[in-house]
Amino acid sequence: MNQITIVWIALPLFLGFSGYLLPKLDRYFVLGMALLSIAYGLQRYVAADTLTLELIDSFGVTLVVDSLSSLFILANAIVTAAVVIYSWQTGKSAFFYTQAIILHGSVNAAFICADFMSLYVALEVIGIAAFLLIAYPRSDRSIWVGLRYLFVSNTAMLFYLIGAVLVYQANHSFAYAGLSQAPMDAIVLIFLGLLTKSGVFVSGMWLPLTHSEAETPVSALLSGVVVKASIFPLARLALMTDDLGLILAVFSIGSAFLGVSYAIFETDSKRMLALSTISQIGFVLAVPAASGFYALTHGLAKAALFLIAGNLPSRNLRELRQTPIALPLWILLVLASLSVAGFPLLAGFGAKTLTLAGMAPWQEAVMNVATVGTAIVFAKFIFLPFSAQPEAKEGKKYTVGFWIAVLILVGGLVAANGIYMDAYTVDSLLKALIKIGIGWLIYFLIVQRFILKLPRGMEQFDQLIGVMSLMLVLLFGMMLT
Repeated sequence: MNQITIVWIALPLFLGFSGYLLPKLDRYFVLGMALLSIAYGLQRYVAADTLTLELIDSFGVTLVVDSLSSLFILANAIVTAAVVIYSWQTGKSAFFYTQAIILHGSVNAAFICADFMSLYVALEVIGIAAFLLIAYPRSDRSIWVGLRYLFVSNTAMLFYLIGAVLVYQANHSFAYAGLSQAPMDAIVLIFLGLLTKSGVFVSGMWLPLTHSEAETPVSALLSGVVVKASIFPLARLALMTDDLGLILAVFSIGSAFLGVSYAIFETDSKRMLALSTISQIGFVLAVPAASGFYALTHGLAKAALFLIAGNLPSRNLRELRQTPIALPLWILLVLASLSVAGFPLLAGFGAKTLTLAGMAPWQEAVMNVATVGTAIVFAKFIFLPFSAQPEAKEGKKYTVGFWIAVLILVGGLVAANGIYMDAYTVDSLLKALIKIGIGWLIYFLIVQRFILKLPRGMEQFDQLIGVMSLMLVLLFGMMLT
């Protein structure tokens, strides 16, 4: 199994560059790699054991694959497969598919790294590949958004790298386990880098513009899997040290409320989804032991929603309320939205129930309020008008690849519902339906009737680095406390 794992990690780089030599096979390479990752992730999840590979013992360079990482790997694989199928008939060049397969392989690497140096390499490659995908249209706007993302990403990783060096200085090893013996400065710098890269709380305010302005398939990749690459090591570290789990619990609450507060009043559908990602990342971080399941369900649902939102008649939600959309499209939009909101019979319900069950009472009470906010946000999609005559109102033709991609993602939400069947108790069902019902009621009585624009000052480029400084001070304060 060790050799299979090494081949699986190295193969994306080989296939990525082979795509330039055999451009007619580029799409098949990416799709084949995604399917291979699905098979590998399922095998590791079913095996339910831990696979450890010591690459360079003297430096603590290690790879670890367990049930937690297998769920993250599955999310990456399914979303990548769906995006490739979606893009199949869009005329994307070999360059696009090369970056997509390199991104896929690098994200997988981040999910199995157990040392800070390997993780640094993986996250840097992810940042470069994501930048090239964001800037793929080569328009002035896309290049600016890509450079903005790259600058924030590299600044965050500079903090992270300094922290990793401090860990090595204290332990003569880059292994995650050395963080408990490292100085406080190392913990703060590493956490700042990872929190910023993953879009948590105010340090994630780069995310709305980046995810909303990227091309539709790239937005699906960014929100579906890329941000999870930095979330996973945070969850892994929190499981190793209880004190770090408490810090993440506080940030998870802040992220959940900040994202949902902005998303409730957002009128641009893609920005609303991007802001919701900030909120849902808070739920992924809230209970590290349940982070894999939540990351899987959120990744599938958010990728499906971005693919659908990119094909709606307009991005303006007020205009969409006046334009009926095709019934089949509306059904898929509703199913993905209900999953994020935690509706029974979809995987999001089990993920939310498992996550809330793992929280401390004070944390659960606060996050239940954020859950109501999530129901308010996705009521904007659920209660859009629809037409029984497909495409009659929209005048838009949907490709076969679009339907297959979205059906794969929504079908995954239905299938993953079986991962945690213990969620289906009378108490859990009633709580979920009550929270969703309250959210819908608030939407109809208040949110739908009023227009409120929240300030976007923190999203401005000159503010993003300043926010990192504030996060640095906050982290030092929490560590001292």
